[in-house]
Amino acid sequence: MPKIIPNTSYYNNNTLITNQEIEISGTEIAAIRPAAVTNNQLVTVPGFIDLQIYGSGGRLFSADPTIESLTIMEDDLLKKGTTGFLACLATNTPEVFNACIETVKAHRPSAKNCLGLHLEGPFLNPKRLGAHVPAFVRKASLDEIKELLDFGDGVIKMITIAPELQDDEVIQYLLDNGVVVSLGHSNATFDEATAAYNKGVQTTTHLFNAMSPIHHREPGIPTAVFNHNKAMASIIADGQHVDFEVVKFAQKLLKDRLFLITDAVTACATGPYQHVQKGNKYVMPDGTLSGSSLTMLEAVKNCVSHCDIDLNDALKMAALYPAKLIGIEHLKGTIETGKTADLLVLDSALELKEVIFKGEKISI
Repeated sequence: MPKIIPNTSYYNNNTLITNQEIEISGTEIAAIRPAAVTNNQLVTVPGFIDLQIYGSGGRLFSADPTIESLTIMEDDLLKKGTTGFLACLATNTPEVFNACIETVKAHRPSAKNCLGLHLEGPFLNPKRLGAHVPAFVRKASLDEIKELLDFGDGVIKMITIAPELQDDEVIQYLLDNGVVVSLGHSNATFDEATAAYNKGVQTTTHLFNAMSPIHHREPGIPTAVFNHNKAMASIIADGQHVDFEVVKFAQKLLKDRLFLITDAVTACATGPYQHVQKGNKYVMPDGTLSGSSLTMLEAVKNCVSHCDIDLNDALKMAALYPAKLIGIEHLKGTIETGKTADLLVLDSALELKEVIFKGEKISI
């Protein structure tokens, strides 16, 4: 039997279409049509896609790289409205990277909302590490990258690098093999960053954090992103990593090139990344900012409430733009017939009322 979301509103491009019902057949949106009842207070939106998250449900994936951990993360994120995510790994030992990659490969046949891995390191600039462990940071070799992608067998979807320290052949090999390359933890100059984007580097990791800043005589990475015609960037809209006023002007400049990530971690007392919650952020034991406690829905709310960003634009930042970056916008990111029924139902206060994943209602 088809499922129906009755009496709802949804965004069609930039227009809010009210008093509709959405029919779901199997895993897809089968039809959208006017509803019989016309007094709805609910809006249906695409499921969120988080391309950088380290842990959820009390599990930090790199500290416990097991199928159990990944499954707990998947279920916890689904309940919060994240219907697609890349599990992120910070700079670590080859053994930890290999264990995480092996787990994601083994889990792939039964994966729900885990779409693969984002490797944030170890090929970063030691001058811009933030909470990353310096001992594990190094320059990549082409042979190492070939071995890494061969071992990954397609689960490595994204990698953050400091392009000013990497050989062009390394970056080109990643791009040629379908990996999204993100400029991050980098001390690149404006010219070096612009050159990287011109060579095909598609995006930028947590804009403003762990990168050369804007200075009126040294424009830095953010200016290179703003002035480029294609380069995208992620941003952490928690008010801690980036002030809301800065999120506001970044969105005005970048528009459809800015997308939301949580960069969320969870409390952990083992291994090199021992995250301690402090208010609505996480820090290392020495006080270094190490991650957020955000959900994607909270990031959307913050954009609307604190950054003067229209709800429709904030929703696109959380769903459509990340889907486009990793090449799945034909399946996810908008509400259209034929697309996967990954849907969230929100009330007028943007509280989550219902999660539908691949056509099935998720208990929240």
